[in-house]
Amino acid sequence: MPTRKKTLMFLASFFTSFGSFVVICAILGNREWISSIVPVSDSASNGSIAITYGLFHGHSTQELNHGLAEPDKDFEVLGTLSNSAPKILHLVVILCLIISLSTSLLSSGFTFYNSISNPYQTFLGPIGVFTWSGLSASFTFLAMILCVGNVQSNNLSEDLAQTLYPHYSPATDRRTTHRYGYSFWLTLLIILLNIITVIIIFFYQKARYQQKQEQRKPMEYAPKDGILF
Repeated sequence: MPTRKKTLMFLASFFTSFGSFVVICAILGNREWISSIVPVSDSASNGSIAITYGLFHGHSTQELNHGLAEPDKDFEVLGTLSNSAPKILHLVVILCLIISLSTSLLSSGFTFYNSISNPYQTFLGPIGVFTWSGLSASFTFLAMILCVGNVQSNNLSEDLAQTLYPHYSPATDRRTTHRYGYSFWLTLLIILLNIITVIIIFFYQKARYQQKQEQRKPMEYAPKDGILF
């Protein structure tokens, strides 16, 4: 059975790693990722399209200075995008978060297992926790960077607006503005929770190493005659 100190430290890391798993589940299904204002115009009027979307679903509203605007639309992001670079990169972002979700679940499983037992296999111990938590944080950070790149460089919002409202073309005299929602910023919380998990286990490993060193000192300084007997 593990010591009380080990149980408490691994339980603490279990809650942080499982917390990252819960947050990833929440942001995957939420559409408060990106909010964009895309300026549009045609021969008769000009205005803008407000789009709010997440990884799978979104909502758009058309605002025109002149003329009759179309009704609000709810859409599926992947179904709306054509087979282009923005769609491929968007799929990569989703894949990174799914991998991060899986590794967070593995990390929470490893930490809980260590809180109730002493595994014989080295990888099932702290090394496994370091590995899975590190991978979860890395893939979440990668998804975050790719998401920003897809919006800013690949014109993801403009592609969605063009597909949803094909009769309007992007206005050349105004720029698209983007705002990142709370679901996007929660990726930082996921990274932080995984880092905390690693830090807790690191301090446990350090304390355990120091304890072993202290136990060896009496044997090192003991008289040789005493050791023989």
